[in-house]
Amino acid sequence: MSQSAKAIKIVSDNRKASFLYEILEKYEAGIALYGPEIKSVKTGKVNISDGYVIIKNEEALLLNVHISPYTQANRENKDPLRTRSLLLHKHEILRLLGKVKEKNLTIIPLKMYLTHGKAKIEIGLAKGKKLYDKREDLKKKDQTREIERALKSHHQKSLNV
Repeated sequence: MSQSAKAIKIVSDNRKASFLYEILEKYEAGIALYGPEIKSVKTGKVNISDGYVIIKNEEALLLNVHISPYTQANRENKDPLRTRSLLLHKHEILRLLGKVKEKNLTIIPLKMYLTHGKAKIEIGLAKGKKLYDKREDLKKKDQTREIERALKSHHQKSLNV
């Protein structure tokens, strides 16, 4: 295992994202957090499944992401659903803004993780899937599960002979 692979700890994962959206591009962004918020993130008290990103005044803002209040910091705690700034390069923000306006896409959080003590979030430029696309994905998933199950039972039978 490489040094960089050890340093990453996934705090929250948006499992619904790949089912509801087709992810076109991924970006890594830092998050502007207060002290008690980063402590809550380190304990894993984060929910990003309902979150989304908007771009306003050439600034990327993360909305509807719930970071639970840290229990030992009662006065310094902020609103768990407050709007947070994302730390991206200006050219990345402008690129995302252009794609969102031009192609009617959305930006969603895919996963939040800690790397070298800093909270990062992977965001994705996404296109909403239609109902038939979701059904197709479920069908493929079921087929691969059936194939794996058949291979596993065949492998176990050959070992028992």
